[in-house]
Amino acid sequence: MFEATAAFAFFDYFRIPYRIVPFAAPAGRHALRVANAGGPLLTWPSGGGVLGRHLLGGGPIFAHVTTPTAAPVWTSNGGVALPFDPGEVMWRYWSEHYQDRSRARAALVHLYYLLRPGIPRAVQIRLRQAFTRVQEQVVFPAFPVETALHDFHEWMFDLVTKFAARPVPWLDLWPGGHGWALVLTHDVETAAGLAGIEHLRDIERTAGAGQPSSWNFVPLRYPTPDRVPAALRAEGCEIGVHGLRHDGRDLGSLRLLRRRLPAIRAYAEKWQAAGFRAPATQRTWEWMPELGFAYDSSYHDTAPYEPKPGGTGSYLPYFIGSPGRPGDMVELPITLPMDHTLFAILRHPDATLWLDKAAHLRDRGGMALILTHPDYAGDPRVTDGYRQLLDKFHDDPTVWRALPGEVAAWWQRRARSTAVPSLTGWSVEGPAAVDGTVRISKPGVPALTPKQA
Repeated sequence: MFEATAAFAFFDYFRIPYRIVPFAAPAGRHALRVANAGGPLLTWPSGGGVLGRHLLGGGPIFAHVTTPTAAPVWTSNGGVALPFDPGEVMWRYWSEHYQDRSRARAALVHLYYLLRPGIPRAVQIRLRQAFTRVQEQVVFPAFPVETALHDFHEWMFDLVTKFAARPVPWLDLWPGGHGWALVLTHDVETAAGLAGIEHLRDIERTAGAGQPSSWNFVPLRYPTPDRVPAALRAEGCEIGVHGLRHDGRDLGSLRLLRRRLPAIRAYAEKWQAAGFRAPATQRTWEWMPELGFAYDSSYHDTAPYEPKPGGTGSYLPYFIGSPGRPGDMVELPITLPMDHTLFAILRHPDATLWLDKAAHLRDRGGMALILTHPDYAGDPRVTDGYRQLLDKFHDDPTVWRALPGEVAAWWQRRARSTAVPSLTGWSVEGPAAVDGTVRISKPGVPALTPKQA
C-alpha cells in the first residue's frame, strides 16, 4: 500500500504493508508515499537534530528533533514533514535510553547491589519504604499507568491515516482475534519459595481456569530437584532461568556476564527454558541479546519504585535491538506491579491496583503480564489478590491466556508476516496466516482499541 525510501520502524512494528523502493526525497530525509498515487510525501530526518525531551500532543517523546518543536509540518498539498524519527522515539522508550545514563548513576546502582547482600532483609525493606517518598517526586514515568508511548502510537496512526486519506491495514496485536493477553509468571527466589509453589499453582488451577504459568528458578541459590520443573512442564507450564545466584551481579559487568553465561545456558538446556528474567530486574539493554534466550522479561512498563527504577512505557512486546534494527530477542515487559513492590514496599491493603491496571490494559489491547513470588505467598494479600485477579477475568472471552514463550513465538511469527490485498479485502501472508487477522484503521478513530471493547 505504501512505498518508502528506507525502513520505517513504525510500519515495521505494526506490520503496515509497504515496500522500499528508490524515489526522490528531500535532502537529509527519508520519505514515504502511497503506492501508485504519485502524491504527497511523508518525510522524516535521516539524522541530525537536537536530542531532548519534547512534548507532542501533550505527552513526552525523547528523540533528536530538527526543529524547535516536535510538531509535524503539513504542506499545502497534503504532505507532512516530521522533525523526528518515530523509530527512535519508540526505541528510546523500549530501551530506557531517555534516562540519565551517567557513570555516577550507574555507580550508585552498582554500589547498591554490592552492599545489598550484607543488609538484613527487614532493613532493606524499611529503607525502600522510606525511599518511596523520594521516588514519588518523579513525574515520569507515571505510576501505576504510563500511557505516553501508546498515546504516541495512536498519534502516529491518526497521522498516517490522515496522510493516506484512506483506511490503513495492519496486523492485529494478538492471534485468534483476541483483544488482549494475560500472562502469568513467577520468580522462585529461595528454597522457601520452592516449597511454596503449590500455593500459587492451586489458585491457577481453579480461579485461573487451569491457565498454565511460567516459573523462573535460580540455579545456584538453592537446589531444584529435577522432579519440580518436570511436574510443572507436565501441567503445561513453562520454565525460565532467574539469573545464576540471585546476587544482582549477572548483569553487573559484561565480563562477569560472559563468565556466568555457560552455567546459565547449561541450566536453560537442562530445564528446557526458553526465557530469562534478571534478579531484581537488573538490566542493560546492550547486553541482553548475549543471554541467548528466545525472550527476556526483565523490563517494566513503569517501575519508579524498583531498585533500578525506570520503565519502557510499553505494555506490548517488542524486540531488543538498535534503532531501526530490531534483534531476535523478544522483550515481554512486566506490566502489573510486582507483588513485593505493591504490598511490602508501597503497603497497599488489597489488590485493587492490580484489578484496575489489568482492566486498563484490557481496554487498550495490551498485555497484562504479572510477576508473583511463591516466596511471599504467606501474605494473604498476595494470594487473595492473585485469586481476585484471575477470578475477574475467568469468563472473559476476549483474553488470550498465554505462556510467555507462546507470546514470544507469536511476536516472532507476526514480525515475519504482512497484510496483503485479497478478493475480500485484506488477508495475512506469512507464518501468522493461520491465526493472525488484519485490522483496518481510519482517520479520527482510535486504532488500538480492541474490536471487542
